[in-house]
Amino acid sequence: MKTESLNGWQHEWLGNIRADILAGLVVALALIPEAIAFSIIAGVDPKVGLYASFSIAVIVAITGGRPGMISAATAATAVLMVTLVKEHGLQYLLAATILAGLIQILAGLFKLGYVMRFVSRSVMTGFVNALAILIFMAQLPELVNIPNPSLTYIMVAAGLGIIYLLPRVTKAVPSPLICIIVLTVISLLLGLDVRTVGDMGELPDSLPIFLLPDIPLNFETLKIILPYSIAVAAVGLLESLMTASIVDELTDTKSDKNRECIGQGIANTATGFIGGMAGCAMIGQSIINVKSGGRGRLSTFCAGIFLLIMIVFLGDWVKQIPMPALVAIMIMVSIGTFSWSSLVNLRDHPRSSSVVMLATVIVVVATHNLAIGVAVGVLFSGIFFAWKISQIFRVTSTLSADELSRTYKVEGQLFFASSDEFTAAFDFKEALETIIIDVNDAHIWDISSVQALDMVVLKFRREGSTVEIIGLNKASETIVDQLAVHDKPGALDDMIGH
Repeated sequence: MKTESLNGWQHEWLGNIRADILAGLVVALALIPEAIAFSIIAGVDPKVGLYASFSIAVIVAITGGRPGMISAATAATAVLMVTLVKEHGLQYLLAATILAGLIQILAGLFKLGYVMRFVSRSVMTGFVNALAILIFMAQLPELVNIPNPSLTYIMVAAGLGIIYLLPRVTKAVPSPLICIIVLTVISLLLGLDVRTVGDMGELPDSLPIFLLPDIPLNFETLKIILPYSIAVAAVGLLESLMTASIVDELTDTKSDKNRECIGQGIANTATGFIGGMAGCAMIGQSIINVKSGGRGRLSTFCAGIFLLIMIVFLGDWVKQIPMPALVAIMIMVSIGTFSWSSLVNLRDHPRSSSVVMLATVIVVVATHNLAIGVAVGVLFSGIFFAWKISQIFRVTSTLSADELSRTYKVEGQLFFASSDEFTAAFDFKEALETIIIDVNDAHIWDISSVQALDMVVLKFRREGSTVEIIGLNKASETIVDQLAVHDKPGALDDMIGH
């Protein structure tokens, strides 16, 4: 067992050293403008997002359940903190970040990572497509209302050319890294007037330090931060687990969803103590990492370390990187993220699946809130699933040879969506001595179906019939024994009284 564990550790950390280091460098460069932008969204100093991205990436590399996935400060969590920062300030944001992390740790300990089993393929596709659209939309401010648009368009086009054409010549070095280097050199040599990373905000010039949030430790503080912490924890875990599933497919490997919950929680808790904001997995950066060759934990770890080195020690050089180079990379990510086959499949796939996918995309793009979009998609999936299951439910009946009894055979799943059809299948006015309800080929699921069964039995008894229920499987028998009232004293009188 120890040998297997050691081999697994070596594979995750040392199985892809060169590619992981180079991929981590590319991701670190792409993280800088995003972390600054997310800090601005939250209304805090850029160093809050930059320190968070460093801390979360490094810690998740060690504690997370998905090797090769990038976690850092994100827009999804930043937007949730805007009101808190405006009304109470940075210190409350740090406290909310710590509490959100603790909630995520509890979620992992209680195995809530398994809820991903209830997210359908259509919701996943909609989530991916919506993120691709949001990633592209996030680049538009760098393409419109800028001082020199023509030059920016040329540089972005050149960057895309490098990204897509270089791999046909060589894959020794990630093409996004070459894109950044080449466009930065050209911009500096020609003195081009384009926006740079330095224009996004001031980079920190010192290492982060441990600090305790300067807030009163009382119930009033808890009331203020708890709603924000719960929202951040939920959205962060949702995006992280969805991203983990996507990276699972891209790399054809499995991840530990519950460990990922705990890992994200540890990272956020620690980040709050060094002055950073909450974060989670980033699908865009994760795809950059994978497409650049990153597969192991070393790539995520290097992304965090390189980010800190570049912003603190190489800030003067990093400030010179032209934004068109990073825009080109993010456009590549949006193109690569979008599931183009889903458009072709709209005609072939079941209409319900297409509706779920499109609803998820529309809600996410309209609200810029991944959690709301996914919740709508899951809700639609549940409704369509219940409707489909209810359609394969039926009740047939057979009259005995002596015409004294009738057997009703129930087939399918008896639950809230099929309970009305179940009740309507019986003829209560037929005066027979015995009614047999055969549920050998049926399963009783919920209180609605038990109540429907109660009503059928009691109505027949009111007409003077003897009712027998046969064929209950063990699970159905358990729920009927717990919830049914038709065999309890006074049940018939209660029904007649109503």
